[in-house]
Amino acid sequence: MGTAYTPGLKVSARTTIEKLRRLPLKGKVLVNVGDVVTPGTVVARTELPGVMQTVKLAERMGIEPNEVAAALRVKLGDSVAVGDVIAETKGLFGKFFRAEFKSPVAGKVELISNTTGHLGIRQAPTPVEKDAYIRGTISKVIPEEGVVVSCQGALVQGIFGVGGERLGEIVIITAGPEEAITDSHLRPEHKGKVVVGGSNVSASALRKAASVGVIGIVCGGVVDRDLMDYLAEALNQPGFDIGVAITGQEPIPFSLLITEGFGTITMAARTFALLKSLEGQVASINGATQIRAGVIRPEVIVPQGDTILSAGTDKSDDESGQLAAGTPIRVIREPYFGILGEVTGLPSELVQVDSETMVRVLEAKLQDGRTVVVPRANVEIIVG
Repeated sequence: MGTAYTPGLKVSARTTIEKLRRLPLKGKVLVNVGDVVTPGTVVARTELPGVMQTVKLAERMGIEPNEVAAALRVKLGDSVAVGDVIAETKGLFGKFFRAEFKSPVAGKVELISNTTGHLGIRQAPTPVEKDAYIRGTISKVIPEEGVVVSCQGALVQGIFGVGGERLGEIVIITAGPEEAITDSHLRPEHKGKVVVGGSNVSASALRKAASVGVIGIVCGGVVDRDLMDYLAEALNQPGFDIGVAITGQEPIPFSLLITEGFGTITMAARTFALLKSLEGQVASINGATQIRAGVIRPEVIVPQGDTILSAGTDKSDDESGQLAAGTPIRVIREPYFGILGEVTGLPSELVQVDSETMVRVLEAKLQDGRTVVVPRANVEIIVG
């Protein structure tokens, strides 16, 4: 039987974890290779240029553009505060009907146009800091841009998520992987926690989680309409829909990670068992998801033991991405979306699918007992 390679969805108790922490534009890296960092350690810092505010001075003061220069009380490069007088007309005989104009914003004067009579004031820059996100060691420094933080630890990747990076203690709140998260599972003591449930989380449970102060939710599935309704309400955007490009920027109070797919789907037993074994430990969670080129997986990371991975501890990339008989997989396209299974065959010949395209396929036995044939591109390996 032949072999093939496909992207993997990792669920592992101990693996190599490397996180690139890059600034949005060039700045200053604050750590060195070999430094041990915690999730809150600031590893790089920069400043985003402030917004340029255009003040239509000539129109606001009722003068001609070529008269603005004589009226100005500031020059290029001057800093101004809100309410500072930046222009003043002389008035009749130098003292009657004088008019002054006060700055509506704080910043630095960067533009004076004698053609339009406009003034450009650049507001103060916004400081941007990038933290380490996980506990680990700096394994690489990218000058002026960022670093790579490395560790060994437990990693659970999901199939979909929303919400950004957060940090909290893992708490199991359902009896097993088949039990859905309901309002009654969520209590005040879960504030600041990453709660782990089973097959589903309802829209009302999402609202309860937000009110309690939960910072992370991990479960098998979610009904897409429930998630849309919650996000529309939380963001005050009726009809809100999740874009197909990338998630993770939603301004909601928690991060949600779905391990199996949309609907009510029992969490894989091995995933639930791993998360249960991590209960009480602090995890980094990120719901950011990108399903097109440059795939980004939502994740839960719990660094374990030493922060530097010993050589040979984990599988190589080649091994972890290999399809063969017995390889555990998850189908990521309809009509079997989210269902787990195991590869039983890898036919070498191309097969024509519904779209009339000739593709390579695999044979798999699904968890529900069905034996199916699906395109290899429609599955991902469950790595661990």
